[in-house]
Amino acid sequence: MQARAAIAGDPRFYAASGPLPLSAVAAAAGSPLLAEERLLRGVAPLQTAGPAEVSFLDNPRYLPALEATRAGAVVLRPELAARVPAGTTAIPVPEPYQSWARVAALFHPPPSPRPGIHRTAVIGEGAVVDPSAEIGPLVVIGARAEIGPGCRIGPGAVIGPGVILAAECRIGAHASLSYALLGERVTINPGVRIGQDGFGFAVTELGFLSVPQLGRVVIEHDVEIGANCTIDRGSVQDTLIGAGSRLDNLVQIGHNVRIGRLCVIVSQVGVSGSTIIEDFVMIGGQAGLIGHLHIGKKARIGAQAGVKDDVPAGADVVGTPAEPKHSFFRQVVLLRRLAAGKQAGGGSAGKKAW
Repeated sequence: MQARAAIAGDPRFYAASGPLPLSAVAAAAGSPLLAEERLLRGVAPLQTAGPAEVSFLDNPRYLPALEATRAGAVVLRPELAARVPAGTTAIPVPEPYQSWARVAALFHPPPSPRPGIHRTAVIGEGAVVDPSAEIGPLVVIGARAEIGPGCRIGPGAVIGPGVILAAECRIGAHASLSYALLGERVTINPGVRIGQDGFGFAVTELGFLSVPQLGRVVIEHDVEIGANCTIDRGSVQDTLIGAGSRLDNLVQIGHNVRIGRLCVIVSQVGVSGSTIIEDFVMIGGQAGLIGHLHIGKKARIGAQAGVKDDVPAGADVVGTPAEPKHSFFRQVVLLRRLAAGKQAGGGSAGKKAW
């Protein structure tokens, strides 16, 4: 197979709505309508965009690429508009990345569901599937489940008995949902597991005694769950994911955890049971949180941090065990100075110390 040049929005995978007039692209970006008219057929990086494509710049590091671009138009900050080469139209906006998201969605809108139930799907007794929903091949929908308007359920997904999906949910291939209630516009990526038993057991002289997990998973509107995440149902209360929150791939959420609105949790984070995470919290990749913690509003937890204590609202913590960012980096600087001093004073002094 011959190598192909990189294509943004490869038509084999992404439906396209172009070509579109420059004025429509500027309007989607939130920029004043431009008098110049030309047709743009798609989006592309600065380095490869041609005269019929639109690109963007948000990081000054790529200014050389801007000055050499052949793009028909570029979304960027107003103060950089003068750096746009001849033949390229500047689309000035205050927040280029936000505008770029709208422009890219204009050219490549998410696919609409194709209403209907595939002949290989299995629908349980008493389940209700809205006629506008798309149910893919080999999907299993349990008894009494409810699938709302405009939902898309991918191949091989399993929706357990009694599960409720509100309108316009997207369930990826081979995901499984049980004991769960989902709000509107929730996106569940492939391989996600929601509603399985939490890690709860009592220790006895004869071994471990499993504790029944009797709660649910409640996911509010506009949440996105990355591929292969696992979210345990509650033991006696619900596990909750607040509206608008985003979980990256491979995140583990334990039973009874309550996550607030608009939180961001990056890949490979593990949150142990009964931890409360308030609104607007950000947690970096591979961080670990023990159970029964309280993480305050707008706190930020650094990558690979080990969190064993509550984190106050607005605090930044890093390291293992996690501590305030400034304290951690003072210690790092001190250790480096000590290490440098020992190396400089090594040799015979070091030998005498031994």
